Amino acid sequence: MKSTNSTTTLRRRRATLLRRLRSLKPEFLRGSLIERYKRCGKAGCKCAHGRGHGPKYYLSLSIPGGRPEMEYVPQDYVEQVEDYLANHSTARRLLEEICEINRELLRRREAL
Repeated sequence: MKSTNSTTTLRRRRATLLRRLRSLKPEFLRGSLIERYKRCGKAGCKCAHGRGHGPKYYLSLSIPGGRPEMEYVPQDYVEQVEDYLANHSTARRLLEEICEINRELLRRREAL
């Protein structure tokens, strides 16, 4: 982030981002919500010729150095899981912008 903004403007922006980060509820989940339809395999079931039974929801999570994991999400929790995933995404965006500002201040040899 090579910015034409003044150092004061960068520091103000960083302070605003930190306030937004602190205001987030600590309800975070990392991963993706996957919607799946499954076929049961019973002869004559309507799922054999359609999309399948569902939707069923799963939280998909890649573990560094490990195997991807899928956790079943009951229908009653889907909305809450979506909110937790959105909070995580927002927090990551805010943190990334704060890091960019800090790198720019460092590049300018300004006090962090």
